[in-house]
Amino acid sequence: MSVREATPDDVDAIQHVAQSSWTEDYPTILSRESIQDGLDEWYSDDLVRDSIIWSRALMLVAERDDEVVGFAHAIREDDDNEGNILRVYVAPDHRSDGLGRQLLEETRDRLVEQGVERINAMVLEANEPGNAFYRGFGFEQVTTDSITIGEETYTECTYALEPDNTASE
Repeated sequence: MSVREATPDDVDAIQHVAQSSWTEDYPTILSRESIQDGLDEWYSDDLVRDSIIWSRALMLVAERDDEVVGFAHAIREDDDNEGNILRVYVAPDHRSDGLGRQLLEETRDRLVEQGVERINAMVLEANEPGNAFYRGFGFEQVTTDSITIGEETYTECTYALEPDNTASE
């Protein structure tokens, strides 16, 4: 398995991982309509492509046997030395092999190289595996906020990690 920066040629593969992940993970958390609205809004061709080429965004993909099986998406805030991890997804058929952790570690390392001093990660409150994933990595929950997906409102947790304060992973 390798992790590399995404290219515009990866748009379809990223959308496929997102689709399979949302379909597998969210049916008991989000309504069917919210799942479709979220996929349409956050994973449109233009938005994924822009996230790949935007200078303050970081989009990494995990490949296995030349197939994209996971991705991480983060952005760097120039004005306050913070980075935000927006998404880390691994296709359901490729989970439990440490791919998510590898994507998260690589994302953290690259954000730190860019001068980020604090990394935030957002996950739906009802997504317990997602919350456990970030807590297990050393993130601490700092806030909860409302988020709208489609026409419905959900609670989202924000976690924070200050990489200088973490032990070697």
